[in-house]
Amino acid sequence: MKTLATYSIKGGVGKTTTAVNLAYEASRSGVRVLLWDLDPQGAATFFFRIKPFVDGGAKRLIGANGSLAAHIHATDHPGLDLVPADFSLRHLDLHLDDAKRPTRRLAGLLEPLTGRYDLAILDCPPGITLTSESVFSAADALLVPTIPTPLSKRTLDQLSEFLADYPAPPAVLPFASIVDLRKKLQREIVAALATQTCEFLPTVIPNASVLERMGVERAPIATYAPNSPAANAFRHLWSDVLARLWK
Repeated sequence: MKTLATYSIKGGVGKTTTAVNLAYEASRSGVRVLLWDLDPQGAATFFFRIKPFVDGGAKRLIGANGSLAAHIHATDHPGLDLVPADFSLRHLDLHLDDAKRPTRRLAGLLEPLTGRYDLAILDCPPGITLTSESVFSAADALLVPTIPTPLSKRTLDQLSEFLADYPAPPAVLPFASIVDLRKKLQREIVAALATQTCEFLPTVIPNASVLERMGVERAPIATYAPNSPAANAFRHLWSDVLARLWK
């Protein structure tokens, strides 16, 4: 099983939108997918119409006898299951701090599911915290949505500098997210990021109204706007990721 985390130091860059649509595209291609919502806001949980509830809360989940299997829910989409979030995850750092080998705890919870799924996608809250350090140890790759602003390159550099001290860091796969292609400055920033950043993926996710409709439809974009540029972009993004996770 490969593990992919949608992650960014910044918030509001499209992590959950990416996780939901990528999980759907992967499952459509025949990959057995587990999406783990690690954000206490529970947006991925909301999009898949699943109750935001972790039995026993984050404390029991992270505890020595915790297990993911009891928390897995089937979605409406074949081959795609979800571990939901609830507001107890706001204390996840505190519970990890009480655990043995806290930076390995998330990997330990995923390990028993290796034969059940081909791909685990972790939808992460923003920032660099103990939770994100545990994500870094669990993930084969970090998929980093990067919005076209002047500070985007700085944020990517900060992440690379932080991971430089890891003995076996995950691959970092940035891509351009929520881009208004009508704006010259945004096009220029994306072009600069593509030439200056290692492993920058070629797919650009456009800023489009169908992305905003996810909150109304509570579904991946391809289910209600299958021929839209955004749906096509997420299909291409899955192809980009597929080629790098299973080289």
